[in-house]
Amino acid sequence: MTNVLFIASVRPQLGVFADSVRKFRAAGATTYLAGTFPLEPVAEELAAMELDGTHQLPRNLNFRSTALRRKARMAPGGMKVWMQAERDGVLRRLARKADVLVALDAGAVYTVWRLSQYYRVEEAHFGLAPALKAVDRVKAKGTTGGRGVLPPMDVVKQNVRRSVDGLPATVMRHATARPVMRSTVGARMWRTAVTAPGVPPKVRIATSRYVAEGMQWAGRTSGAALALAAAASKIPDLGLKAQLLDEAVMKELGKGLNPRDLDKAVAAQLAHADAQFAGGDHEKASFALDRALFLHFHRVLHIDQLSSPLAKDAQGFVEPLYRSKVMDVMKRPQGRRTPAAPAPKDRPLRLLVTTSANDNFLHHILDRYGNHEGVELRYLDLAAQKALKRIAWAGRRVLEDRLAGGTSTYQEEVERLMRPYLDWADTVFLDWSVGPAAMLTTIDPGDTRIVVRLHSYEAFTRWPHMTDFSRVDDLIYVAPHVKDLVESLVPMLRGDSAPRAHLIDNAMDLSGFARPKPADARFNLGLVGISQVAKDPMWAVDVLRRVREHDERYRLLLVGGDMNPKTSRATRDYRRQFDKEIAPLIEQGIVLKLGPTDDVPSALTDIGVILSSSVREGCHVGLMEGAASAAVPVARDWPFYAGKPNSARTLYPEGWVVGSTEEAAKRILETTATEQAWQDAGKLASEYALSTWDWPVVSKAFDKLFLGEG
Repeated sequence: MTNVLFIASVRPQLGVFADSVRKFRAAGATTYLAGTFPLEPVAEELAAMELDGTHQLPRNLNFRSTALRRKARMAPGGMKVWMQAERDGVLRRLARKADVLVALDAGAVYTVWRLSQYYRVEEAHFGLAPALKAVDRVKAKGTTGGRGVLPPMDVVKQNVRRSVDGLPATVMRHATARPVMRSTVGARMWRTAVTAPGVPPKVRIATSRYVAEGMQWAGRTSGAALALAAAASKIPDLGLKAQLLDEAVMKELGKGLNPRDLDKAVAAQLAHADAQFAGGDHEKASFALDRALFLHFHRVLHIDQLSSPLAKDAQGFVEPLYRSKVMDVMKRPQGRRTPAAPAPKDRPLRLLVTTSANDNFLHHILDRYGNHEGVELRYLDLAAQKALKRIAWAGRRVLEDRLAGGTSTYQEEVERLMRPYLDWADTVFLDWSVGPAAMLTTIDPGDTRIVVRLHSYEAFTRWPHMTDFSRVDDLIYVAPHVKDLVESLVPMLRGDSAPRAHLIDNAMDLSGFARPKPADARFNLGLVGISQVAKDPMWAVDVLRRVREHDERYRLLLVGGDMNPKTSRATRDYRRQFDKEIAPLIEQGIVLKLGPTDDVPSALTDIGVILSSSVREGCHVGLMEGAASAAVPVARDWPFYAGKPNSARTLYPEGWVVGSTEEAAKRILETTATEQAWQDAGKLASEYALSTWDWPVVSKAFDKLFLGEG
């Protein structure tokens, strides 16, 4: 038997309904009626229809709370019916058993729809004719479970549109609950509702947030973002529009997804910033600009995935930013009142080396100039002092100061805290072009020379776009391809006010890496550093599998800490996939995770082939150290830079770089075919690394930069 449940909010035309009930019964259906209209006055007529059951639904909310009754007065008719009926236990039992739900009038449509979603009723309809056809479909299938709809959708949409204005929060959360949003009908209906004409902006925003919340619970992240963005398209206020689009984009970024409306969100924040700037409100303008830059350079887009929009068209990616009035202000050089003084001849050079927490690439520089007779060295870690750390990373305040023409209290604070260091130093060497660089260039350095080193990470952040490079005298790049990328991104680095550009390799003491290797190291592939998605260690696993097809003695040694899953959802997803990939290989002893170590030279003694599997690098220190240890270098042609004027192929000697995992396997098999071939290839690599990147060689470039020597 097919169970049919009719729901009515008003008395149906009894004659028509009686004829229809007979047809349903003739089709082999059991029939039940539940109504919020008074059943008792028509009890005899209903009994004559031989319905299998009738049930009086609550006719009002008199016995419910005052708050609910007050909310019900604000709700449309269809919603009121649901509010009256939703707690009725008999109705729920009938709906749970029903194969077909039927709304006999427009007021019952919403209730039927809600019940169909909660109890996964496959056939739910408005009207008797389509419901009768549904019974035939259920019988033809021989089972319950055919998917139905609630035609006509216009009735549902109209009901919901009327309900949006002034609908209470608790009711909205029920109306956008998980079962509703899991259905295509429900999700589509609510996306239509948030763009309904004539809805006040405040109500539209609140509604869209409830809808997004429901879709998020239902696992529809992109649907949640789409609902917010759709509502934003109907909001004229620039600030509210920007806020809603920001929320839409962050829904997807939070799940590690590339947002479909990123461009709209950034443009909205820039438009809001421009409007506030034109009105003289520099604080609000800086907030909006800070959000625009934050979204445009979010790490999920550029750092925690295997690609980035910057890989395709770096200059095109930032052009929309610089069409705004506020970014036009940011790119204007403020310059310095006096040029930097030359290095003193009658006393040692006063060199201030500074960074914020990250001194990974400073140890050899500090050792050399801390013991140099021509240098008086001081070291400043901005993160070690609360006051300095606070101003070093105050990006929003940097923007406000620039937009206000240098009249903010932030500049006064930077002057007070940094001027003593600037007055002492002849040269300031600031490592990493991030927050501290933006902070330092908000004030005039006097005649102190400012040297900044930019690695690779900074290119994928907002910080270079917040730095006044007209107050930087020398900018050090670690590789030509990094220089190309950054200069294509930052207009100030292409103008007359740009600092002098230098290409200087990272300071590395490679002589200690040249240690004897055991013969069986020939079959050990090594990867040093797997803590970022950009390292793409799964590429190395693919290479391992290919060489093991020829010789099962090959293994893969992983040196370094794991990716931190808390960094972002995108990182967590990659880490989960990678762990799943290598778990059986670890169990078989084919992959060995050695973990982090402070003694990389010792770890490299067991590695005969050093890999660079990254999608992008500045200069891959792990590969350079491996080459110095006489491991055979096999570097992926980093996809981010492949085919460009400068890339891995121009950074490393010919033969080191491969275009695919097939080429990598071929190079490994050829160079390790015999012990002698392996040793010869490793010796050549070590000689090249030591003669090119070892600290005694690179230190001469720093001496020339700081002291004018060489």
